[in-house]
Amino acid sequence: MRKIFLFIFITSTINAFAQPLTVDHIMRDPKWMGTSPSNAFWSNDSKTVYFNWNPQKNSSDSLYAFSINGTAPEKANNSIIERNSALNNAIYNLAGTQMVYAFRGDIYWTEIKTNKTIRVTQTEEQENNPSFIMNDEWIVFTKSPNLFAWHTKTGVLMQLTNIGSGGSATAGNFNRAAAMINTQTQDGWLQKQQLDLFEVLKERKDKREQRANYVRNNRIVYNDTIKRISTDGKMMQGLQISPDARFVTYRLYQAPSGNKATIVPDYVTESGYTTDLNTRTKVGNALGKFDFYVWDRMRDTLMQIKTDAIPGIQDLPDYAKDYPKRYEGKKPTNRPVVIYGPYWNSNASFAIVDIRSQDNKDRWIMQLEAASGKLLPIDRQRDNAWIGGPGIGGGNFGTKIGWINNDQFYFQSETSGYSHLYVFDVKTQNKKALTAGNYEVQDLRLSKTKQHFYLLTNETHPGKLNWYRIKTDGTAKERITAWEGGYEVSMSPDEKWIAYRYSYINKPWELFVQENAPGKKPIQVTNLSMSDEFKKYDWKEAKVTTIPARDGQSIYARIYEPTDSKKNGAAVFFVHGAGYLQNVHYWWSSYFREYMFNNLLVEKGYTVIDIDYRASSGYGRDWRTGIYRHMGGKDLTDHVDAADFLVKNYGIDKNRIGLYGGSYGGFITLMGLFTTPDVFKAGAALRPVTDWAHYNHGYTANILNEPVQDSIAYAKSSPINFAAGLKNHLLICHGMVDVNVHFQDVVRLSQKLIELKKENWELAVYPMEDHGFVEPSSWTDEYKRILKLFEEKLKK
Repeated sequence: MRKIFLFIFITSTINAFAQPLTVDHIMRDPKWMGTSPSNAFWSNDSKTVYFNWNPQKNSSDSLYAFSINGTAPEKANNSIIERNSALNNAIYNLAGTQMVYAFRGDIYWTEIKTNKTIRVTQTEEQENNPSFIMNDEWIVFTKSPNLFAWHTKTGVLMQLTNIGSGGSATAGNFNRAAAMINTQTQDGWLQKQQLDLFEVLKERKDKREQRANYVRNNRIVYNDTIKRISTDGKMMQGLQISPDARFVTYRLYQAPSGNKATIVPDYVTESGYTTDLNTRTKVGNALGKFDFYVWDRMRDTLMQIKTDAIPGIQDLPDYAKDYPKRYEGKKPTNRPVVIYGPYWNSNASFAIVDIRSQDNKDRWIMQLEAASGKLLPIDRQRDNAWIGGPGIGGGNFGTKIGWINNDQFYFQSETSGYSHLYVFDVKTQNKKALTAGNYEVQDLRLSKTKQHFYLLTNETHPGKLNWYRIKTDGTAKERITAWEGGYEVSMSPDEKWIAYRYSYINKPWELFVQENAPGKKPIQVTNLSMSDEFKKYDWKEAKVTTIPARDGQSIYARIYEPTDSKKNGAAVFFVHGAGYLQNVHYWWSSYFREYMFNNLLVEKGYTVIDIDYRASSGYGRDWRTGIYRHMGGKDLTDHVDAADFLVKNYGIDKNRIGLYGGSYGGFITLMGLFTTPDVFKAGAALRPVTDWAHYNHGYTANILNEPVQDSIAYAKSSPINFAAGLKNHLLICHGMVDVNVHFQDVVRLSQKLIELKKENWELAVYPMEDHGFVEPSSWTDEYKRILKLFEEKLKK
């Protein structure tokens, strides 16, 4: 009989630790806490869910399996992971009767009804990215760097493309085989003479024309030789073929020259010698160039897609108005773009491409007329800050685009200010929003029947997630999950079940299985994964509330309040990292060490607050881009407004407020102490960015543009420019082998503070730590220093 566990929250009956919390206790190896399950995935038959787990506190997680007809999870063979991962990524034919997948670099094809599986390839080379084409009779796959096709009925294997760095075929001269002879020109007259003189040349020409005619009628050609397409030494990306096998598309990437990579020295090595780690470039370095090509196999022509017809391709960014002389008398030019896709409907009658400007201020969804190479507009999303948001992402990463049927495709857009689901009808040219409101669609999957979408949204509250089902016409929306908190959902291949990790503010993740329909009872797979020692402490459930900002917006906050008998009148802000991240939510935080440290601070009488400041995720476009061109602007004033709120409503002494945080949290800590010293009396900046001109391009250029192009934004946003404002107490902690925010950042700031003759700061370095610390001894040392800072500077 199936055992069903009820998930009951216990808030006040848990026995407390015999001793108060200490930094040594909470910062040791996290295995002392116990381990939550992770990485849940389904067997291909939808009867078993697999996940990683470590209830025995071994050196690493083990694979466990839970059958939907079973009673408890059991250890499983790790070899299952790779095979099931391949099966879960299988591509199905239109009828759903066959599937194809790549496994360990080979291609496999399965008839689902009979479970007959054929190993299509068995080579040392890697074959990947299989799919069905030509009415599902052929399987096409990549074998670097080319496309091959296998016929499911005859077993014939064909090479479809011959792409490489050699050869001479390029756009413009590739149509030689199909060219008509113009006898009125010198070259045409000579060509006709050659054909008249030599029978072999005439026979070869006739054979080429016969092959071209066969392509016209049958698409796939049984060629013994394939014309060479040269990449000219560039990197090929996104190679694919249309469902009717007529059009081959790809990008060529030309890497920039002259960029200088940064070096991070590693001082503590086994050899005893310092090792230099070559890492990233800095923001503003030259970007690579992307060109998009279409090869029409029927007409034997190769075309480079031109971007001139893209609406607004020459638009200047809004910040250009701050630099009028720079653009005076200059002729507008096309902005560089990257073209992703195409995304074909099943009958190959329509292709869409997702185009991103490299300055990330525009996203165009356009129709690609592959036969002519024309781009026709469908949807433009312009953001004078930067394009982003759930399901929108950048290019293929995190982007949700697909076809419901041959006439309708779906995509996500922040047109309304929040990321929502849209459907576009190619016949009527109408765009329809299937979801709407002040919330985000954070995950999206189309059912295999293409009758429903499954959505993960935060519509009940910015910090609460739930799983929904909605018809593809936008009707009959149903909520499937029931609890308040957070969900990470894995849907079974037959879509009848979901496995999900679920957690609450003070309850770490556990694994559940549930029928994928409203009102179904969840089955708890893992029960109380945390250790007995961890469960003995009554971990605080922070109060989630909102705080008014000076511009009328609502700042979401978590507040940890001590009992009246312990309250000391001081407050500490924890500032989450990453900028675009959410930490005021109802699920277990990824900042579990900081969560425990906050509990320790509360035990010592501090009121602790954690806010989702401007730029945090989960709150829509305006909140996401609220720091555009001024990091340390609204994100910092949100903290100042929250400090004022604590003074007015929680009895906090305005002269005893501190803050700490890592990465972006370290940056805010520096800006707080440098620019608002009358608000924050002590701060710990962990691995902080001190000068944004020295951070990476992908993150920084979105928010501040490029240093040479928008020096105003960098001047306002970099703490090193405001170091003279330090008058209170600063602790800086940084790993010396940090390949994300380089140790050079704090070295440069240290020199600046020395030159400014500042005395109320200290720097703690960690010679063997990267951006995210891994050694318990480092974590312990760092947080002992933070606690000492607050105890000495904030307590009376």
